[in-house]
Amino acid sequence: MIRIDRRRSPRDLLPRIDRAFALSAAKIQALEARWRPEDGAPVFTAEGRYRARGWTEWTQGFQFGSALLQFDATGDRAFLELGRSRTIDRMPPHLTHMGGHDHGFNNVTTYGTLRRLAREQRFDATEWEVRFYDLALKVSGAVQARRWTRNPDGGFIHSFNGPHSLFVDTMRSLRSLALGFALGQWLLDEQDARISLLDRLVQHARATAAYNVYYGAGRDRFDVRGRVAHESLFNAVNGTYRGPATQQGYSPFTTWTRGLAWAMLGFAEQLEFLATVPDAALTAPVGRAGIETMMLEAAQATADYYLEVAAADGVPYWDTGAPGLAALDEWGDRPSDPFNDREPVDSSAAAIATQGLLRLARVVSERGHDGARYEQASLRVLDTLLDEPYLSTDAAHEGLLLHSVYHWPNKWDYVPPGASTPRGESSQWGDYHLREAALLVKRLAEGAPYLTFFGPT
Repeated sequence: MIRIDRRRSPRDLLPRIDRAFALSAAKIQALEARWRPEDGAPVFTAEGRYRARGWTEWTQGFQFGSALLQFDATGDRAFLELGRSRTIDRMPPHLTHMGGHDHGFNNVTTYGTLRRLAREQRFDATEWEVRFYDLALKVSGAVQARRWTRNPDGGFIHSFNGPHSLFVDTMRSLRSLALGFALGQWLLDEQDARISLLDRLVQHARATAAYNVYYGAGRDRFDVRGRVAHESLFNAVNGTYRGPATQQGYSPFTTWTRGLAWAMLGFAEQLEFLATVPDAALTAPVGRAGIETMMLEAAQATADYYLEVAAADGVPYWDTGAPGLAALDEWGDRPSDPFNDREPVDSSAAAIATQGLLRLARVVSERGHDGARYEQASLRVLDTLLDEPYLSTDAAHEGLLLHSVYHWPNKWDYVPPGASTPRGESSQWGDYHLREAALLVKRLAEGAPYLTFFGPT
């Protein structure tokens, strides 16, 4: 359980944030100098050096998006030019990627960030450049919305596993549909059927909230409020629900903590986006009140569960049911131990979750309730990640956030000689989300515009 050891403000974290971005600059430059485009996208490190891993190309947006966040945080135009040129040269295939559910990861972090920075007037962009980013995001949103499985409640964006599979991760890819809708895009389907990207966004969020998130209502024997299933399985013929599953977690009936974090952040930031949508657009079937109630319930349930299952310093182990946790005495009442030989921690889950908690605190506060518990938990987690042993200070290590885990069940994570669990390695999504969370807090501390994926309204 997360222990709030003292009250923190965003300003208290500024020295560590500045240090992290100073370290970040050299790591982005080192990877750019070494990485060869023909090797694909860097995914995670082994012995401190990034490597590719063929499964699906979902991490390249984090690579170039990190350069754009570096510019946002420091004003160093070399990183703007790096992120802009690489987005234009290397990201177009991701815009029409029909085989994946990761448009929000690849395209919103690149084209979307460039659009946001231009609209915030952080750099001089011509009208045609902004329209280019708009067009890219319209295409991405429609392509993502086309990856659709119908079910009795509407439907969902299915994962790369196929039409039977709903991943909790995809909550964060809803950003691509949100931006497409905001830019006036529709999906034209068979026989010119005109499909609203907003309707599909809401339907997917409803399916995720109903099937991937638990509420302690006795749905099955392992129904604990806030628990998350990585994957939900459906009959691909008629869309009926069949049961929970997992790809990267320990079991369908335990919680893979990075999936939990994706849900926390995805629901919270979609609540922020919906606040910008006119009431008239939120009509089917329950209107704004019903949609926001559904999302807020899912966001709070998952956030509350995270507060319970993370270690005292806010970093969780990779899965709440990992069998080796039974041998780690009182693991939940003391700081996380990334060097233990029973179960790995996942710092990338913490980096995602800290942003979800902070955004939820704002959403709750704007509704007249006390969000301080979520805010303080968020700052506690980020404070932990911005220091050793999680922050990578070794110039020879290409990662920024240490002790990330990718796919432990498949043995894809590097285990150093003499150890039995992975430690000391980084992932593109972990590094990116640490930068993004740090930038959000930096803006709050400095009184700068609040950071959202959709930018100024």
